[in-house]
Amino acid sequence: MGSDVGKLKSELKEKVLKLFKDFMTRLAKLEELGTSGSKLLTGFKQGLEFLRRPPIDRTSELIENVVKSNETKRVKSYFESGCLNVHDSVQNMSKLRTSLLGLTDHLCKAKSILKELECLLEDVSSAIQTATECLPPAWDNDFSNGLDLQATNDEEDIKSSDLQEPEMTEIAAMMGIIYSMLKKDYAMQEKIVISLNLKSLSVELESYCLMWSLHPFINDEIMHRAWRLIP
Repeated sequence: MGSDVGKLKSELKEKVLKLFKDFMTRLAKLEELGTSGSKLLTGFKQGLEFLRRPPIDRTSELIENVVKSNETKRVKSYFESGCLNVHDSVQNMSKLRTSLLGLTDHLCKAKSILKELECLLEDVSSAIQTATECLPPAWDNDFSNGLDLQATNDEEDIKSSDLQEPEMTEIAAMMGIIYSMLKKDYAMQEKIVISLNLKSLSVELESYCLMWSLHPFINDEIMHRAWRLIP
């Protein structure tokens, strides 16, 4: 009986660790996507701010003298167009479109990865539940502690003594917490992308870029701890 229990524990550990590694691999891909998305958002901000760039103030005596002393046909045309170079304007409009399309694509890819993470989380929960049903009562109680993964939204739960032994429930709970944080981060990114338009205020765009790069819903300490769990 002891050997059977030991074998079951060993098989469970191997399966959970594999699922956890797959989970973290997809997490790394999601982080890479987030970095690319941040660059696209910054590109949108820069493109829009260029189009809003105010014209040169010709009320300044110094500026007026410089303009008059170099008033070529090209300079005159530049001022008549509102101090905007047509070629640059076209390029920046293209940049805005490319950025928006890229951010929309980012959301699709991120959502797909989140779905994969959810499936892996369900697989881990199912594996431990199956083991719980097969193990003796003493082990059943240990494995049952902390298995309500979807309800584990409080990051403080990871510090619970119930998640320290056995190791597999700690990993399962860790995955549940990380998934919950990532869903909130994605929801924030989605709201940012949906709100982007040509009327977006500069102060809003600045805040969006800052929030995107800071990942306010992600607890770095928990993320570092998760990576350390990989043998």
